[in-house]
Amino acid sequence: MGDSLSGDLERLRRLLGGPDLAWLLERMRYRLEAGRPLEGTVTLRSATTAQRAAVARLFGTPLRPSTTASVRLAELEAELARSGVWSAGLEAAVVALTGPYEVRAEVLAERRAAWEAAWAPVLEVVEGHPAVGHRDALRAWWQRELATGIARRAAPTPEVAGALAEQLAGVLQRLPADGVAIGSLAHDATGSAHALDRGPLASLALRAARALVDVPAEVTDEGDREAWAAVGVVRDEVSSTVLTLALPAEPEGATGRALAAWAETGQPVVLTLRQLRFDPPAWLPPAVVRVVENPVVLSSIADQALAAGVAPPPVVCTAGWPSAAAVRLLRELRAAGWELRHHGDFDPDGVAITDWLVREVGALPWRMGAADYAEALDAGLGRAAPVGSVTASWDAELGPAMHRAQRVVEEEAVLSTLVTDALGSPTARSVRSRHSVRTSRPYPASTI
Repeated sequence: MGDSLSGDLERLRRLLGGPDLAWLLERMRYRLEAGRPLEGTVTLRSATTAQRAAVARLFGTPLRPSTTASVRLAELEAELARSGVWSAGLEAAVVALTGPYEVRAEVLAERRAAWEAAWAPVLEVVEGHPAVGHRDALRAWWQRELATGIARRAAPTPEVAGALAEQLAGVLQRLPADGVAIGSLAHDATGSAHALDRGPLASLALRAARALVDVPAEVTDEGDREAWAAVGVVRDEVSSTVLTLALPAEPEGATGRALAAWAETGQPVVLTLRQLRFDPPAWLPPAVVRVVENPVVLSSIADQALAAGVAPPPVVCTAGWPSAAAVRLLRELRAAGWELRHHGDFDPDGVAITDWLVREVGALPWRMGAADYAEALDAGLGRAAPVGSVTASWDAELGPAMHRAQRVVEEEAVLSTLVTDALGSPTARSVRSRHSVRTSRPYPASTI
């Protein structure tokens, strides 16, 4: 970059520094910043009369009728030297009038390197995630954050990005969690219990959580709660609950005694994450537990069992996307050797929930195949609703079938089939042999 001065700077300013030639200086500086030599011709289309007159004065030529103004840069450099105004060259003249410049390509490369270094902690965690599925999901999420400019807006400079990346990497290292409070996660990852309350870090981390579990991006407080819960993070340990029915547990500890007592009455019971963490029950020998998406299924199973004078089978209801309490409970049951059979709505969310439970907690689909969907449609069940691209890992035909039909089948539509399945299962019979039923009064669904 030239910086020597050789000539009359004031004359140079009078010749090139006026407003009518500002476009010429800007074009020349742009070329220098782009690393291009000051060669060839610079042309301004739709030039004003004043701009064309300034170019004519520059070379001492008459003003001609035209709509453009053109300057051959080699001729301009020669004219400056010939007239004694400036002999150090055109580049030095531009620097004298507009200040030092940096080659943009070099600047961009340096800045790109600075940004890459700043975000490196995030990429390291993403690429090093031990679970392949989670690694792929996080990689796609991070590429979107960069491509859409969301990450750049969250951190406007590499220096700010570097500090944010260290904190974000600390959060990502701990996801998915296992029923941890969001304040504890924030403190462990960043040193501040409120780091995930709001702000750029909270927004980036929440979108990462959604990507990990493919939870729809419903921008509401409840939607945020569900997304965090799906990766095992809770706003608090009391509000995260799970609805259960007849889970056989040893009558030891407060939670175990409560479960045993409610199982004997055939009534549903709600467990909090706090109970599962600090007073986990000891489960009786392995059996089958039905996992459903909607509370009405659980309550209907309880109603029919009580009406028949028998004890109901074990049921867990996720009430939509599983809460942290539900995830913890299902993982505990699976670790104890229980077989989890899940049924959900035949809609995009229901299929996504089933897919997640299959992948994350080892559940088995229960009446969730393409054949079951077709049977429901043949019976005239379901309703018309938009169904986009749906992927069911357990049945390659289900997604295309739903997309073709453009109909959803909610659990309520096949309720009688699900209740019959559950009450006729070997698990239900084995439960009946262990528990006596103390009441036959149906449990109203409206109170659940």
